[in-house]
Amino acid sequence: MKLKPRITVITLGVDDLEKAVQFYRDGLGLATKGIVGKEFEYGAVAWFELQAGLNLAVWPRASISKDANIPQSPRSATECTIGHNVGSKEEVDAVMDLAKQAGAKIVKPAQNVFWGGYAGYFQDPDGHLWEIVWNPDMELFD
Repeated sequence: MKLKPRITVITLGVDDLEKAVQFYRDGLGLATKGIVGKEFEYGAVAWFELQAGLNLAVWPRASISKDANIPQSPRSATECTIGHNVGSKEEVDAVMDLAKQAGAKIVKPAQNVFWGGYAGYFQDPDGHLWEIVWNPDMELFD
């Protein structure tokens, strides 16, 4: 058996679930039904549909630690990045502005990059690193 190349959920561990929902829902405009699973100990989570078949979940870091049966470790922004590709340099700038208005910390303003694209980085309120990218060689599908 081989692993099928299919990702369905990206789960981000957060320190403050309400604040994370506010950032992604109210700040970035991602659709959600809000926090579900509050009736279960360590069960509260919020889901955001990113595209058909791919969801973003925000779940308290303590809950992930408990569920995975591993100790909770300190946060590190360099463990993983989330890449969001858009169709133009102007869209990169617009998303970066939206993120900043939503409360993100801009850690690298959008700029031309060595490989011919245009990109910038921001951190969400929990420090997760997002790269907003225009790649002239990538065709996007909606």
